[in-house]
Amino acid sequence: MAKSWYPIINEDTCASCGDCLTFCQNGVFEMGDLYPAVVAPDNCVEFCLGCSKICPSEAISYFGDN
Repeated sequence: MAKSWYPIINEDTCASCGDCLTFCQNGVFEMGDLYPAVVAPDNCVEFCLGCSKICPSEAISYFGDN
């Protein structure tokens, strides 16, 4: 699991569909009041990119992505 790589959700473009929650099997996300929230960033698999690929609104980027 990664300590310097995790998803960041852009709430301005997030559609709150929950696809990222459904996709991620590592418990990185939980649904907040309006948008998914990154609650366990250390559980993210480094360079996975799966949640951003499944996001229909392209609202996910990554801390540590250069």
